[in-house]
Amino acid sequence: MYSDKVMDHFSNPRNMGEIENASGVGTVGNAKCGDIMRMYLDIDENHMIRDCKFKTFGCGAAVATSSMATELVKGKTVQQALEVTNKAVMEALDGLPPVKVHCSLLAEEAIHAALWDYAEKNHITIEGLQKPKSDIHEGEEEEDEY
Repeated sequence: MYSDKVMDHFSNPRNMGEIENASGVGTVGNAKCGDIMRMYLDIDENHMIRDCKFKTFGCGAAVATSSMATELVKGKTVQQALEVTNKAVMEALDGLPPVKVHCSLLAEEAIHAALWDYAEKNHITIEGLQKPKSDIHEGEEEEDEY
């Protein structure tokens, strides 16, 4: 069962779309479920996120977590956006069913991927930011074989 907030963000997603000439764009996916999330950031010269938009191909929970993630990073500094975790996204949505937690991980990774793109374009380092995975299950296949 989804919370009212999840249903609201799925039915009325905030910040859906693209940003032309975005400061940073990040795309991540989940090969196991087929969800793909792309996050666009417009960042000013003071490293503040002026705007954030998303495009998501996936289930309702993927759309809702994308929508909420954009709300959580808009108006924040790059460093504050880096601190938005999947747990924060889930809490802001009043929870997700256990089988949909991976959607909040996608949202966190999409933010990180967009920040990584921004850092690379501007030849800067964002403290604490690691190169994101394009698939949130990257590296798990080896573990599954044993």
